[in-house]
Amino acid sequence: MEIEILAFGITKDIIGNKSLKLKVETPCRVRDLKILLKKDYPKLELLTSLMIAVNENYGDLDLLLQEGDEIALIPPVAGG
Repeated sequence: MEIEILAFGITKDIIGNKSLKLKVETPCRVRDLKILLKKDYPKLELLTSLMIAVNENYGDLDLLLQEGDEIALIPPVAGG
């Protein structure tokens, strides 16, 4: 299946765009997506944390992705 991923903050710089279309095998879990993304974009490994949101909720690592899900990469955030 093909999924569209939205990138925010430093993840946008790492993948070189604000969104990315990616073909993944079905079934694909959030855990599988993180592994695939870190393989394709090794600099993601340097982040202290990388959360994946699915349909505006943080995705549990075992959550199965479905065609049409809204997926977002959420990098670590700093604030003061």
